[in-house]
Amino acid sequence: MPRREEILARLRDCIVNFDIDGIKDAAREAIEAGIPAYDAIMEGMAKGMEIVGRKYEEGEYFLAELIMAGETMKEGVSVLEPYLRSGEFLRIGKVVIGTVEGDLHDIGKNIVVTLLSASGFEVIDLGVDVSADKFVEAVKQYKPDIVGMSALLTTTMINMKKVVEALKEAGLKDKVKIIVGGAPLTEEFAREIGADGYAPDAVLGVEICKKWVSVKR
Repeated sequence: MPRREEILARLRDCIVNFDIDGIKDAAREAIEAGIPAYDAIMEGMAKGMEIVGRKYEEGEYFLAELIMAGETMKEGVSVLEPYLRSGEFLRIGKVVIGTVEGDLHDIGKNIVVTLLSASGFEVIDLGVDVSADKFVEAVKQYKPDIVGMSALLTTTMINMKKVVEALKEAGLKDKVKIIVGGAPLTEEFAREIGADGYAPDAVLGVEICKKWVSVKR
């Protein structure tokens, strides 16, 4: 057991320190030690991404570090992927996410996507300038647990309401949880448009999503 904990700690620390070569070695060591690939990802690497997310929110890490941590995790997962049982990973929940119509900003959204993926969510990223119709089509196609919307411009915030109304008209609003985020938003605005949650930052947004799916399970 001590060896298991030691290897999981190494995987975690490789993420925090952006050690791409080290994480490959640690991932191979985990398999050799009989640690299930899923545990290595969720109890090792994902814990590292949580630390990176906190450091980002506290201003100790910046966007470049967040991206590097995400790349490090991808390398570790690539080693472990062949050892995952079919459908084992990325199954705690499914999220459709996008920046709303008229808005081309995606840095905040991309951070959320990285943290959601690291936390075990399957993420369908619709990109930027996403219309209400495209959100509705994606919900019909992918049947997510959660819809996430981002906006950085005050002029595009209103398009979040259009998405909520379109989902309601399509009879899909009650089938998903809706979370919104972005610099100009407030919790009051989120309530007014009919969203289920508001995230002032990426880390809190992911925590809200995790709570939602855990209640559902």
